[in-house]
Parts: sequence; structure tokens; C-alpha cells
Amino acid sequence: MSRLGNEVVSSLPLQVSLYLNVVYFPVWLSILLMVSVVKFPLLNYLYKFILVTVLVAFVGIEVIRLYLGYLGNLQERVPELAGFWLLSILLQLPLASFLLFNTDLILVPLETAAGIIMFIFIIIELIIGFFALRTMTRHQ
Repeated sequence: MSRLGNEVVSSLPLQVSLYLNVVYFPVWLSILLMVSVVKFPLLNYLYKFILVTVLVAFVGIEVIRLYLGYLGNLQERVPELAGFWLLSILLQLPLASFLLFNTDLILVPLETAAGIIMFIFIIIELIIGFFALRTMTRHQ
């Protein structure tokens, strides 16, 4: 018996995690900005510069990364999904690790909790995104 229509290879777990990340990202950003305003005078000049640079880079890359994830997964485009995965592993994971584990940034418990959730989102999206990308490339 022949199959009618096209097989959908979009990943539902990846889409759910992307959706939850899009919803959580403004919450994470507002927490980080409020905490950064409070602790900014306590940091030395080097860490002030590094914190601002990392936050600006993280926000810009996160917007692009989530857009590529949505586009690549829903429209089943391998280049966009590969770009999402590469941005996640090469840029967002190190930046999130720096914001979460660098004690010279005077970490606050609220900031640490928010950072752990964002870090978990990135790890989950990396794992699920790898399998979704592998499935899409095998299908095409």
C-alpha cells in the first residue's frame, strides 16, 4: 500500500522547548537586568565592561537562535536548524556558562536560579535539536 501525502519530520519536543524558551526569555532578561543594575556599582571596571558585552551579545544571539530554531523546525529546513544548533553550542552555551558559573560577577541567588533554568533550556534544545537535525537530514 502506498502512502499518500508527505511525512512530517518536525520535532514536537524541540518545538515545545523552543516555545517555552521564547516565553521564559523575557522573564530571564528582566531578572538579569534588575540584578545587574543593583550589582553594577559593586563590580570593577573590567567586569562592568564584560557584563555589558556578554549581555548584549547573549540577547542578540538568543533572538536569532530562537528564530532559526522556529524556522528550521516548523518549515523543515536543514540549514536553519543547523544554524540554530551551531549558535547554541558555539555561542550560547559558553555565554550562559560564563554568566552562571563566574563568581567574580557577584552572583545573586535569584540570578543563579534564573541562569540555571536558561542553561537547562539550552542543554535540552541541544540534545533534542541534534536528533531533530539528524532525522531531517536522513529524510531529505
